Amino acid sequence: MSFRLLSSLSAKLRSVVYRAATVALIDMKKAQVVFVLGGPGSGKGTQCVRIVENYGYTHLSAGDLLRAERSREGSEFGQLIDNHIKDGKIVPFEITIKLLKKAMEETRRLDEKKIHFLIDGFPRNEENLQGWTTIMDGEADVKFVLFFDCSNEVCINRCVERGKSSGRTDDNRASLEKRIQTYLQSTRPVISLYEKQGKVRTVDASCAVDKVFANVKTILDKEI
Repeated sequence: MSFRLLSSLSAKLRSVVYRAATVALIDMKKAQVVFVLGGPGSGKGTQCVRIVENYGYTHLSAGDLLRAERSREGSEFGQLIDNHIKDGKIVPFEITIKLLKKAMEETRRLDEKKIHFLIDGFPRNEENLQGWTTIMDGEADVKFVLFFDCSNEVCINRCVERGKSSGRTDDNRASLEKRIQTYLQSTRPVISLYEKQGKVRTVDASCAVDKVFANVKTILDKEI
């Protein structure tokens, strides 16, 4: 084999290695996302706080972002969000994903090393999931779904108790029953889709808070 051919092969090899390294670098910079799903009152928010403290994730609650946007002076979506929340309905995905994407970008602008996110309470239906796949393609990888499994009655009782001090307009039995139905009809099918992909990690959320987190820790220690 001539020196010229060897040189050509070497150049091609360098090019391949360079492209592979570039792709790897881009992938490393993608947001690494864990979706946190479960019924209202299943303890998602409580457990996310502990995960952040112990594992350094950034926690983004879709519900908190929507409530903040609802309260923001001059928001064009405020009334729409308020009506959907009170009726236990799912806010249009364009709004929710816009808020999530903005929060992720702001987090990474402040610290580019922060690429691990817990996204709590999203996606809530298949339309949410399709919207996420379209809008966030190339920007985020969903590693798995952390599913807090809990009976409807336990969820309702927890939220009613929380409502005594939370000030949330949807922490009442009438709204909760609607939210539970929305969860069963819309969110559970999303969880089932991820189960078929082997990407669901289920936690028994009916236990005491410390026991639930012990189970969460077992899962995360295997994943990280």
